[in-house]
Amino acid sequence: MADTDSRPSNFIRQIIDKDLASGKHSTVHTRFPPEPNGFLHIGHAKSIVLNFGIAEDYNGTCNLRFDDTNPLKEKVDYVNSIKQDVEWLGYQWEGEPRYSSNYFDQLHAYAVELIEKGLAYVDFSSQEEMREMRGTLKEPGKNSPYRDTSVEENLKHFADMTAGKYEEGKAALRAKIDMSSPFMCMRDPVIYRVRFAHHHQTGDKWCVYPMYDFTHCISDALEGITHSLCTLEFQDNRRLYDWVLDNISIDCHPQQIEFSRLNLQYTVMSKRIINTLVEEGKVTGWDDPRVASVAGLRRRGYTPESIREFCRRIGVTKMDNQVEMSMLEACIRDDLNENAPRAMAVMDPVKVVIENYPEDQTESLNAPNHPNKPEMGERDVTFSRELWIEREDFRESANKKFKRLVLDKEVRLRNAYVIRADRVEKDADGNITTIYCHYDADTLGKDPADGRKVKGVIHWVSAETAKDAEFRVYDRLFQVPNPAAEEDLFSTLNPESLVIKKGFVEANLANAKLGENFQFERLGYYCLDTDAEKEGRLIFNQTVGLRDSWAKIEQQQATES
Repeated sequence: MADTDSRPSNFIRQIIDKDLASGKHSTVHTRFPPEPNGFLHIGHAKSIVLNFGIAEDYNGTCNLRFDDTNPLKEKVDYVNSIKQDVEWLGYQWEGEPRYSSNYFDQLHAYAVELIEKGLAYVDFSSQEEMREMRGTLKEPGKNSPYRDTSVEENLKHFADMTAGKYEEGKAALRAKIDMSSPFMCMRDPVIYRVRFAHHHQTGDKWCVYPMYDFTHCISDALEGITHSLCTLEFQDNRRLYDWVLDNISIDCHPQQIEFSRLNLQYTVMSKRIINTLVEEGKVTGWDDPRVASVAGLRRRGYTPESIREFCRRIGVTKMDNQVEMSMLEACIRDDLNENAPRAMAVMDPVKVVIENYPEDQTESLNAPNHPNKPEMGERDVTFSRELWIEREDFRESANKKFKRLVLDKEVRLRNAYVIRADRVEKDADGNITTIYCHYDADTLGKDPADGRKVKGVIHWVSAETAKDAEFRVYDRLFQVPNPAAEEDLFSTLNPESLVIKKGFVEANLANAKLGENFQFERLGYYCLDTDAEKEGRLIFNQTVGLRDSWAKIEQQQATES
């Protein structure tokens, strides 16, 4: 077991500590059980970090098990994406990936056992009739007219269901529990239904498929799971979890423990809603960098370390709450500030011509890859007569607070010389097209010899060697903190969630690798997008800005309200 003093404690770990101390368990065995009906999102990452992290800390094991009981919505592509996400986050499951479908034979046998014990029956009521008989939170349900069918008849009906003799929706196997239970999940829940669908693991072997609440607890028990960790929406279902295991002939009885799910502001944590966003073209796919899927975050430039750190910071509780997006952004910002090499890019370029620099000359200047980490080395950047700078870094006139380039004033070019702006050239609409400057040749790496102070520093790229690049600047996907609570969720989509800019990057970035992170000096953190390889050009995604620009916006909104 890991040193308990070094582990972040929470109520789940306290339960495990007690179980190990009492001898209830000698080891810890957890599982991560996703449904392969979509890509994983940041909420699943919290569960991954929790389940695999606990297994690591207690020298236990963690299974990856696909809850594949609904073939109508499942795909092998989803299975593969989930495997990739778990491994990318830095975890390895115990043995081979498992599937609930591995246990279909045993699950079917346990269903037969419940029938034989008089604890399950085949119901021919329609779904609408079942809903009406189910009752409400204030009124008890009513028994189905099929509830007292004999064991022999139920066995025959279930065999006929299994043989495909009933159409979908015409028959279902229900557990016989208590239609007056205050817990809706205990009012004779359906545990098997008819589905004529090809299954990605079992093919066409089955036309009846078990429901999640029946499958999950048995799968846990068959795998010897000690602590079955799930989110709070399954709290009431724990009664059904225990009821199933108490009423079948199985030795292992895992303990279900619930924790609060992750609700992240300005995005959605529902695979159903994300799938709708994808299908309606509101986003480009499950891996769209604006979507809080693990694949989307990876494509945007988030690192496994930053996501694991985020999950550690938010902790594990039983209290539902909304986590601020700034917490997630702070984790990646802290990571990349330490580990991302620096580079220069210009996203809204305006040309600078240094008139006293030789026209046919270029020189190679040294620039550190990280200002505080000499071990990360240096790179060569080309300096030439013509440069690109950011349009916002120049003004014809400005007050003393503007520390960038102004007519008749000086500024330092990052890792290069001091220049002074002399005059500008404009187009017919009055837009500045060129800034003419001169440079001080004696200021490379040192202050001007006469002691004058130059306070401003701006970034630049050589017009001679710079590479064309596209920059995809991302913002919140939604304009409101809790879009899922809105009546018309799509009306709150942020029209500025993606802004595409065209500019230049220093020549070294022609060799950037997919997913490689950089800090574009004074602009933010960026990584090379997967589209770059497909389209044969440089495309960079903004991971996060250098600072939290939303903090002021939210503070202003709070003041106005």
